[in-house]
Amino acid sequence: MRPTIDLQNDFTLGTELCEAILYHTDENLVEAVNRAVNRLVKVIFFDCELAFTKDLPDSNQVVYRQICAENYYVLSGKQGHISESDLEKLNFLTALTAKLFHSRLALHARFDSAIRAQSIHTQILDQIHESVITMDLAGFILSWNLGAERLFGYTANEAIGQNILFLYDAEESDDASVHDVFLQHGGPEMEVRRRKKTGEIFWASLSLSTLFDEKSQPIGMIGYLSDITERKRSEEKINHLAYYDPLTDLPNRTLFKKLIDNTLQQSQRNEVAMSVMFIDLNRFKPINDTLGHRIGDLLLQQVAERFRSILRENDVIARLGSDEFAVALLDIKQHFHTGLVAQKMLATLESVFHVDGHELRLGASIGISIYPQDGSDAEELLQKADIAMFKAKRQSEKASGSYAFYDVEMNRMIAGRLYLESGLRRALQRDEFFLLYQPKVDIHSGQVLGAEALIRWAHPKDGIISPIEFISIAEETNLILQIDAWVLDTACAQARIWQDAGFAPFRIAVNVSAKEFTDSLAERVQQALHRHQISPLWLELEITESMLMQNAEGVVKIMSEITALGVKLALDDFGTGYSSLSYLKKFPIDTLKIDRSFIQGIPDDIDDCAIASAIISMAKQMKHRVIAEGVENREQFAFLQKMGCDEIQGYLFSRPLNVDVFTDLIAKKISLPTLIA
Repeated sequence: MRPTIDLQNDFTLGTELCEAILYHTDENLVEAVNRAVNRLVKVIFFDCELAFTKDLPDSNQVVYRQICAENYYVLSGKQGHISESDLEKLNFLTALTAKLFHSRLALHARFDSAIRAQSIHTQILDQIHESVITMDLAGFILSWNLGAERLFGYTANEAIGQNILFLYDAEESDDASVHDVFLQHGGPEMEVRRRKKTGEIFWASLSLSTLFDEKSQPIGMIGYLSDITERKRSEEKINHLAYYDPLTDLPNRTLFKKLIDNTLQQSQRNEVAMSVMFIDLNRFKPINDTLGHRIGDLLLQQVAERFRSILRENDVIARLGSDEFAVALLDIKQHFHTGLVAQKMLATLESVFHVDGHELRLGASIGISIYPQDGSDAEELLQKADIAMFKAKRQSEKASGSYAFYDVEMNRMIAGRLYLESGLRRALQRDEFFLLYQPKVDIHSGQVLGAEALIRWAHPKDGIISPIEFISIAEETNLILQIDAWVLDTACAQARIWQDAGFAPFRIAVNVSAKEFTDSLAERVQQALHRHQISPLWLELEITESMLMQNAEGVVKIMSEITALGVKLALDDFGTGYSSLSYLKKFPIDTLKIDRSFIQGIPDDIDDCAIASAIISMAKQMKHRVIAEGVENREQFAFLQKMGCDEIQGYLFSRPLNVDVFTDLIAKKISLPTLIA
């Protein structure tokens, strides 16, 4: 027979007993169960007393039932007379309570297991050095490991429950696309900016993965973040070194071309024009060579700052290398606007540069190309502007320099120049040069006193090329140093041949370029004399008047070292420069050579006659010998002889001769009167 307990009618009482057993802790379990049991007693046991206890009673007047290992129900009352109905109720209640305790044990076991699993999971995440954050699909943070705490500075209590957007950099938080990436199904690894609790912005590597439920539906995301700020700084530094000039912090050639090409893509769509300027500084190299690279570097920094100050924000300026700059003027309306900017750039160079106590002046030559007619990409536009720059350099009259636009004829000229330049390099390697010797004749006796060694180039395709065509290119490319060295060595070698043949020493004049006229010149001359074992009486060096004005004190020192060797010095092209007579008397020069431009008009041109006479008179007073070059007729010869000139050189006596013909001439001792009689 079932006990007469109607738990459906007494649902509240039954629920109270279940809650007492299942949900109370061990500390207040007995009190909670007794509270529920006492209410049950009033309903189903009437006058009896029922107690939930861990202690067995001593009295025989009670009935008890063991519920589990440590708990009992004790029923007492009615003076020890317990009815059969009371026992049935007690047995039913005991069985029910035992089941509830069994459920309690199972529930607590699962709970403990979950707690242990959660603890292990938390410990694992905390051991990961990376920041690990989980969040729901709306971006609200669900978990936050110790790595995240170390990275961001927020504790788990501060972060959990907040939306992930509170960690974003302000610039990124304004970008909806960033939100979308973070709040959707995860994505590939990306580099992002994040904000720490201190407000510091840093770079992080972020990887996102999607969390799914048992039905494979996305329920959240897990993000892995690590600080890559130092790596980003290193990358930015490397990138800066790769694309910027370290001296001026301007874009270099590589970045300049990239910026132009990117702009041209937009220009093609928008049908706008742009221009490129190639800028080469004038007179920078002498400053850099004389005062040193430190002064040169400081000067370049000031030049860059002046150029930058007159350009618009959207214009691009770059340093291409050495003393070369480039400017891209974007979105120009008219071509002449570029000319106006070029004038401004030249004007910025007019005022003196003050560098470490030195007052320095510079100029510039600017070449200009226009898109689209002069080129379709950065490389072509730079090339055309470079070509135009050479035109500007040649036509410059102002101290500040000049500018020129590119044209097709100029391109042909530069192409020819490049052809000769490459040919010059090959000529040095293949020994394509040779010397001719033009006699120098005593104007009174007609005897050959010496000769000038004149270089010629036997081009394999174009035949004999005059130095007028290639010397300027050799000077611009510094090939002149190798050519001058070859001329000096070849002339000395030929002198040794004549010396061995028994000829008395005579002066072989060798031209010295400005770039070769350095402190080491005397040593190189001495080495050449020693190498070929010839007397210094065989050699004369011809220097130009303009070379004397570069550094008067230094020039005197070099010239004195040369003359100390017994080598004579001649001043070539005299009258075309601006040398001061006060300086001229200091130089240890043996001979003045009147430039051919003053000889051509004699005797008809009054000015030429006056200049030639003045030079001869001055030279006599300074005890210098005088030689006139370019003498082609008897009238010129007669005038110069009358004025007291010492020597002549020109077609009247002889054109430049090859070595065999010249050797025959001096062997036979042919004189000028014999030829002009």
